[in-house]
Amino acid sequence: MKIYTKTGDDGTTMLFGGGRVSKANLRIESYGTVDELNAYIGLIRDQDIGDRHKKLLKAIQNRLFVIGANLASDPDKEKLQTPDIREEDIVQLENEMDVLQAELPPLKHFILPGGHTTVSYCHLARCVCRRTERLVVALSENEEVLPIIIRYLNRLSDYLFVLGRMLTMELGAEEIIWNMR
Repeated sequence: MKIYTKTGDDGTTMLFGGGRVSKANLRIESYGTVDELNAYIGLIRDQDIGDRHKKLLKAIQNRLFVIGANLASDPDKEKLQTPDIREEDIVQLENEMDVLQAELPPLKHFILPGGHTTVSYCHLARCVCRRTERLVVALSENEEVLPIIIRYLNRLSDYLFVLGRMLTMELGAEEIIWNMR
């Protein structure tokens, strides 16, 4: 099987289920940005961090593939079977944030991204996650999107922020406080 099909040479792509849309379609932009987010999560997972973090990041990557499959599906094809994001996926992120935050000093100031390359990767992923969420919300205003997808992305960006703080501590980096002057 060749990787190139030439079917997209006209600027269209096929949705899961058969419909063709412009590559500039908001649905394509949404799941393409999920793919970008997944690549950043992989970059974080490839860093010298603890196995507990790596295990959850791998699970998140799998959930992002599920989200991508849902977003890549033709909304006019009702009988398509795609995997689901479940409430327990959101609870998993919330529980992990609760565990991490119990070990972190209270957040009293805004912090600037940076301090260590790995932490910066977390902030990049968080920003891409927020962009993904904005695109999916925009898509949901015109087409059906499972509301749990938006909730998952919202919680994931929070998790990436908390993970960045935890990695700052674990890596012995400095948490850089925002100074207005």
